[in-house]
Amino acid sequence: MIRRMRFLAWAAALFLLAAVLSPAARGAAAVGLLRIDGVIGPATADYVVHGIARSAQERHQLVILEMDTPGGLDTSMRDIVKAILTSPVPVATWVAPSGARAASAGTYILYASHVAAMAPGTNLGAATPVEIGIGADQPGDKKKADKANEGSAMTHKQVNDAAAYLRGLAQMRGRNADWAERAVREAVSLTAEEALKQNVIEVVAPDLPSLLAQIDGRLVTAMGQARRLDTRGAAPVEFAPDWRTRLLAAVTHPSVALILMTIGIYGLIFEFMNPGYVAPGVIGAICLLLALYALQLLPVNYVGLALVMLGLMLMVAEAFLPSFGILGLGGLFAFVAGALMLIDTEVPGFGIPPALIGTLGLASALLLIGTARLALATRRRPLASGDATLIGATARVEHVEHAGDHAAWIRIEGELWQAASGLPLSQSQTVKVVGRKGLTLEVVPVDSPQGAQG
Repeated sequence: MIRRMRFLAWAAALFLLAAVLSPAARGAAAVGLLRIDGVIGPATADYVVHGIARSAQERHQLVILEMDTPGGLDTSMRDIVKAILTSPVPVATWVAPSGARAASAGTYILYASHVAAMAPGTNLGAATPVEIGIGADQPGDKKKADKANEGSAMTHKQVNDAAAYLRGLAQMRGRNADWAERAVREAVSLTAEEALKQNVIEVVAPDLPSLLAQIDGRLVTAMGQARRLDTRGAAPVEFAPDWRTRLLAAVTHPSVALILMTIGIYGLIFEFMNPGYVAPGVIGAICLLLALYALQLLPVNYVGLALVMLGLMLMVAEAFLPSFGILGLGGLFAFVAGALMLIDTEVPGFGIPPALIGTLGLASALLLIGTARLALATRRRPLASGDATLIGATARVEHVEHAGDHAAWIRIEGELWQAASGLPLSQSQTVKVVGRKGLTLEVVPVDSPQGAQG
């Protein structure tokens, strides 16, 4: 009996000890987990901003941003940085898994975070702004080469702005500001171990449990309030991209936006050409609105956009105007040139593949040729209206006032006409139209010798 009581006492003590040491008993709140995998664009920014806000609503103690990115758009990156700086919940950015990188825009996000961490075998840096525009200098032109060596005023402004921005983030978080400026001006990069030694990051962690264990007890400041992290053994709550984020990611891809715009314009033009079909107009309007929504979120060259729309309209106009191919060829050239110019950035992942542009151009050319052939075939057809449809037509006599009259009423294609003949007509007789005088048709009976001759 005594042994049994001792066993129960020990079991109760162990249970209480486990309960005391568990995160829930210690009051450890959950940790939010967001993942960035790929180029940072409008959809990524929307996902991260809403994810941080959701973690704040659910009272998480920390948001972990697992990141692997080659960079992205400056506007999207700044939206994420603003969300981190104004977040009431501390944000820890972790470059993972091994082999991942936080290049360009990813470096800014890492520096803005309250805790910066990397997995072994990862790297960060190369934060120089990508040159914007398609008017890049060509190496074969000496004047342009000299200008490239000196650097344009716009490039200097962009580099200076980016360097000051990243340096300010580094000073705010107490990290290596000098290396941050070098990452912008010299496009240098660091491995995880080198970044830890040079005070660019605070933690090197191979996996998520290790990261939570290493930052446990760390004191951070979020929105002016000091917070001590209690993350050892905390349960991560992952926020996966919802349907809205996935749809936004698909629509805001430059290639998809160009395809939607092409379908939209063609759909509306087809509806205007054939009023009453409804479906082409509805589909075209929806596609065009989605394309315009995507383009207003992307860095668009408006000259390129105007050329694309002009090219499509010229190719459609070729089917109606006798320009002998001039409008069609001009439209095709304008469409291809505009598509190449459409996206005004050289950020990896945001260009429109030349193969897609060539495919759309070829499809438009084939549609143009098909429309032109259809128009030519239509012109060769005989007239299908007016007297041309009446002369030679046969009909039955519907009504004769008196037997042997030379006048009667006949029905042709559902219409009742007055008819006159040089021969007597009778009820239900078959006649042939040989002429027209005003509203009276001249007919001859087809079963008479004269009718057969006529």
